[in-house]
Amino acid sequence: MVDEFEASQSSVSAASFDIKKFMFRALSYWKLFLLLLALAFFYVYQKNIREEFSYRLGTKISIEDDSNPLFTSNASLTFNWGGVTAKLQTMIVTLKSRSHHEKVVERLEFYKSYLKQGRFRKQDIYKSAPFRFNHDYNYAQLIDVPIKVTLLDEDTFELEVEFLGNGVNAQNYVDKKISRIGVDPGVFKKQFKIGEAFTLPFLKGTIVLNENNRVNPNENYFFQFNNFDGVVASYKARTNVSNPNGSPILDISLIDKNTDKIVDYLNAAVTVLSEDQLNRKNQYATNAIEFIDEQISRVKNELTNNAEALNDYRKENKFFSLDDESVILNEKITKLDAEKEDVNRQLNYYFNLKSYLTSSSSFTDIPAPSIAGITDANILSNVTKINELSVQKSKLQYSVRNDASIFNDLNRQIDGLKSVLQENISAATDVLNRQLKIINGRLKTVESQFSKLPEDQQQLITIERQYSLSEQTYNVFLAKRGEAEIIKASNVSDILVIDSAKNAGAQLLGRNLNIRYVFAFFAALLVPLVIAFVLTFLDNSVHSPIDIEQLSPIPILGVVAKSKLGTSLIVHEKPNSVVAEAFRAMRSNLQFFYKSKEIQGAKSLLITSTVSGEGKTYCSMNIATVFALSDKKTVLVGLDLRKPRIFDDFKIRKDIGVVNYLIGDKSLDEIVQKTDIDHLDVITSGPIPPNPLELLMNSRLDELIKQLKEKYDYIILDTPPIGLVADAMELFDYVDTSLYIVRQDYTKKWMLNFINDKYDSGQIKNISIVYNAYDRKAKYGMGYGYGYGYGYGYGNYAKGYHETIDNSPRILKKIRSVFKR
Repeated sequence: MVDEFEASQSSVSAASFDIKKFMFRALSYWKLFLLLLALAFFYVYQKNIREEFSYRLGTKISIEDDSNPLFTSNASLTFNWGGVTAKLQTMIVTLKSRSHHEKVVERLEFYKSYLKQGRFRKQDIYKSAPFRFNHDYNYAQLIDVPIKVTLLDEDTFELEVEFLGNGVNAQNYVDKKISRIGVDPGVFKKQFKIGEAFTLPFLKGTIVLNENNRVNPNENYFFQFNNFDGVVASYKARTNVSNPNGSPILDISLIDKNTDKIVDYLNAAVTVLSEDQLNRKNQYATNAIEFIDEQISRVKNELTNNAEALNDYRKENKFFSLDDESVILNEKITKLDAEKEDVNRQLNYYFNLKSYLTSSSSFTDIPAPSIAGITDANILSNVTKINELSVQKSKLQYSVRNDASIFNDLNRQIDGLKSVLQENISAATDVLNRQLKIINGRLKTVESQFSKLPEDQQQLITIERQYSLSEQTYNVFLAKRGEAEIIKASNVSDILVIDSAKNAGAQLLGRNLNIRYVFAFFAALLVPLVIAFVLTFLDNSVHSPIDIEQLSPIPILGVVAKSKLGTSLIVHEKPNSVVAEAFRAMRSNLQFFYKSKEIQGAKSLLITSTVSGEGKTYCSMNIATVFALSDKKTVLVGLDLRKPRIFDDFKIRKDIGVVNYLIGDKSLDEIVQKTDIDHLDVITSGPIPPNPLELLMNSRLDELIKQLKEKYDYIILDTPPIGLVADAMELFDYVDTSLYIVRQDYTKKWMLNFINDKYDSGQIKNISIVYNAYDRKAKYGMGYGYGYGYGYGYGNYAKGYHETIDNSPRILKKIRSVFKR
């Protein structure tokens, strides 16, 4: 029997998901939904009031190609700065670079914050703080710990720091090194004078009051140093640079919680960018000036020495002028010397430039070729280009970390220009060497004429020749230095500020906080739905008579409502209750069955269930009672020999019963016990035997049933659960009809397969189902209506006919009555 029962369990196919049951179950969790909704709304409200909003502000600049108006065709110094496109890309890369943000943060000291305790957090008050802390830049300052400042009056303040451990981090803002400083755990508190410098192991500086700020005594403020690299990384991540539609316009924006900080940071970023760009623009001129200064210093010494030698010779020899022929020769020699010096200067520049290209990896310090009087357009252009590429490569090293393709491309361009320059230098050097040979030939001719002059005139001309050459060279360099200074001074930045950052029309960032309430609502709704879905999906219990009709071909005889009384004898103790009326309805249905089958004499009824706990004994006692109340002699026989339970409610003995009769120890009269209910006798099962099935198969059971039919009108057999033991199967042949008890929310759907199989195979006939413990208000909400018992589906129309059982507290009854009214 047990094997068949387990087989029926394993053979059950998964039932389809019951949408209606799921909906009613979900609706039954409305209290949970309201609780979760209240908690979710409260959580969202608390989160919303603590929300700190961020803002976005921007500035707009234009990258222009502002050429110096002093660059004319007559200028001996020429610098080419490149086109707008190259500048634009350089500016974008610069604005996104770490080095640029380091300069801005350091200029504004944004690694230092001024705070004030708000309702939920410390808020950045920036310039609203009534004081400033001027720190020693070359001293390690405490970082990442707020320092409390209480202004006691206009002269005194109190400093307070809470240390949680034995050491703290401190940073030097000159070399940016972070060190570990030992401190005593606890609260450090000390008073200082405003405006006087103080030194602590973890802090050094001076607190000064801001102008036009009133001091509120005992008001608390905070200032805090932060890790420099962390602050730079934060601003770098929150800064956005865009170039709309490929125009020369750059839109720079920043996100922060303090709009004043955004304004200052953006304006400082543009200022630093403009200064760096102008410095790079002037770098060529600066290199030229440095080179010229070196040449001037050298030539100046030569000029001074030659002037002294000329004066000394004239004084010693009393010889101050030359004749006409000597003057002409002197002029020719001086002119040729100047030409030779110019060629040598160019050759020397080419030699240095070639060495520079061969040995150096950076070409940002190449002086302008025009300094040496070089006018070759190819050389001028290529030197400018290689200088620009070298500057761009140097800049990218601070912002581009992992993209090797960019550097490879720049290196290819630089190597190509180096090759072209070296070819240009070789060609220009050949031309200059030919010019130098010609000049030397002319000099040799003039010097042969010069040797024919008197010795004193030759000596004077030689000295004047050296002096004139030094003077001409000196004047050339002075003129070129002046031009370079003028060009440098007249240069302007290529960055034009169209719209500077201003604290007006800041864009408020963040989500619509009210949408959080919508999400909270659905989250609170989702929890009961998920619970209901999971329980419904996993639920395999019978929850309504409708389930029975869908799962079994066996008819339903009656529906018994769930009882809240502490007794099982509902029919006897509460005869006007809905439960008692249900049993009377079943009595009528059974009497109709007996009449339709034309059963005469004693009528017998077997009551069983699938497993223990489904109300088999409860229904047996009340059905027996309802028959007895109709003045019919009725006997309730307890044949559940393994787990007897009848005796408690009738308050009778349990030590004698069916077992005593079956083993021949007692007679029928000795095992029958009277009850307080008229016409109702009870035969308990008696002592629990070791072999219950064998006893029930004993022939004495036939005699017992035969004797009972002679003595009683109705015989009710309370048998063991049919799904657990085979005892009940041996008893079906003794009765006219049977009742199979199914309990709401207890009996599993697959349990019905066992009795269905027996019914379909014809092993069990004349059997009906009793639906027990029906609760109309259960979580499944499946009302069943009238048809199996009185009182179902009529609501208040049944008032007065049935006794209502209400165990609710008095206060709940009053509230319920108010709502009913």
